[in-house]
Formats: sequence, C-alpha cells, structure tokens
Amino acid sequence: MAAEYKKKKRFFHRKQKQLNRSVAGNTLLFALMIVCGVFMILPLVMIVNNALKPLDELYQFPPKIFVRNPTLENFSDLFVLMNDSWVPFSRYIINTIIITGGGVVGHVICASLAAYPLAKHKFPFKDILFSMVVLSMMFSWTVTQIPQYLIISVLHLNNNYAALVLPAWSFGMGLYLMKQFMEQLPDSLMESAKLDGASEWQIFWKIVMPNVKPAWLTLAIFQFQQMWGNTGSLFLRDEQLKPLQFALQQITAGGVARAGAAAAVTFIIAAVPITFFLICQSNVLETMTTSGMKD
Repeated sequence: MAAEYKKKKRFFHRKQKQLNRSVAGNTLLFALMIVCGVFMILPLVMIVNNALKPLDELYQFPPKIFVRNPTLENFSDLFVLMNDSWVPFSRYIINTIIITGGGVVGHVICASLAAYPLAKHKFPFKDILFSMVVLSMMFSWTVTQIPQYLIISVLHLNNNYAALVLPAWSFGMGLYLMKQFMEQLPDSLMESAKLDGASEWQIFWKIVMPNVKPAWLTLAIFQFQQMWGNTGSLFLRDEQLKPLQFALQQITAGGVARAGAAAAVTFIIAAVPITFFLICQSNVLETMTTSGMKD
C-alpha cells in the first residue's frame, strides 16, 4: 500500500509540473490579457468621458480620451429636449419597460417550456424539430424581416406592443441554449419526483427551472440587449407607442447643436444593458464554465 501511495504521489507531482507554466509564460499571458482588456474597455471609457465633455472638448482635434472640464450640461440639455417633446419623456420610458420586459420574460418562459420536452422526452419528429430550430439560427433578422412584417400584418398587430413582443418569444438561440443546458440535468431528478407523485408541471417549475437558473439568466441578458436596442420603427406608427430608443435616436440626428445631448444619449443607451449584465454576470460565467451535473 505504501509503495502504491508513493507511486500515485510521484505521478501527481509529475502531472502538476506539466500543467504549471513558466514565469516567462505567465508574464507574457498576463501582459496579453492587459492589452486585450485595455482595447475592450477603451470604448466604454470614451463613452463616459464624452458624456461629460463640454461642446468645445467634443469637437477638439485631435480628440482627447479623458475629459478636462467635466460638466453635466449634456444631460440637462437632453432632458430639456425631451420635455419639449409633445409626448412626455415618461411615456417613452413606460413603453420601453413594457416592450423590453414583455419580450424578455415571455422569451425565457417560451424557450424553457419548448426546450424541456426536447431535452427530456421522446416523441416523433423530435430531431427534425430541433434541426429546424438550429437551421433558423443561420438566418439574420434582416432576411426574415419581410416575412415577419407580413405575418404581423395578417394578424392585425401593427401599431401594437405585441408586434415587437411576440416575435421576441420565438428567438431560436434561446431554445437551443436552454435545451443544451437541460440535457445536462440527470434523469434521476425527474424520476425521483415522479415517484413522489409530482406532475410534469411541478417538475418543470420546481426542479428543472431552479437548476438551470444560470442558463435562463444568460438568455435574459441576450434578449434584454436585443429588445433594448429595438426602435419599433417598422411596426409602431403612433408616437405614444414608441420606445425610448427611438426618441433618443431622433435626438442624435439633430446635428451639431445637439452633439452634447447625443453624447449623453450614447451613455444612456450603453449604460442600461451593461448594468443589467453586471447584475447577472456571475450566472453568465457559471453557464459558460459549467461542466454539467452527473448522476
């Protein structure tokens, strides 16, 4: 036993030495990560600083990354412009909450409900249906824009919140993500629940959904970004129904006089999805690094 223990110990130390990198390799990798990190964070730094720059610094050449005389006039100008609009600023915010919230919550629920039988049940044409979902992910939104508009028109949903919310529920990437993650759940969990008398509905809500929480939070982040950037210009005609993104883009197109307000708009557009991501980032990382549950 002692000889076998020493043999395993030598094997472990040999493997550990093979996995360890040299000091030079670690330094090079660390330097490379710093360079990549700087390039990734630089646009965000510029967005924040541009929102705080006065007009003379915004048009300075060559442009400076960091603001010298920070001011909040850009945000005050933005709110003055929005208050001068015949549609109240609060109305745009309410529209955005309804459209984004309805799209995110509905998509997470629909994708999860559709993924559960694909992952844990057997039925005819299961593989064909999933292949159709994967195939749909190959087409960009631009390709399906005309068929989607025709379907919405036939259903008489134009100029309605549902014209933006309902199509968001059928995003194929969400179903694919949830199915792949649900397949990692051990079947013994569901079998034990069935022996205890739980229905399929109870199994889904009380066992499956809590265990795939990192997956549906990741899905919520992706869908939130897509819904937040939707202007609704294709389906919504009434100004009272349009989201905040549409109003902000109209301000950005105002020319030189609105450059400061446009910088504040850019900050707001970027800040909300980033804040939502920071709240859920731990679950996103768990989704990307999980190796699955084992029986």
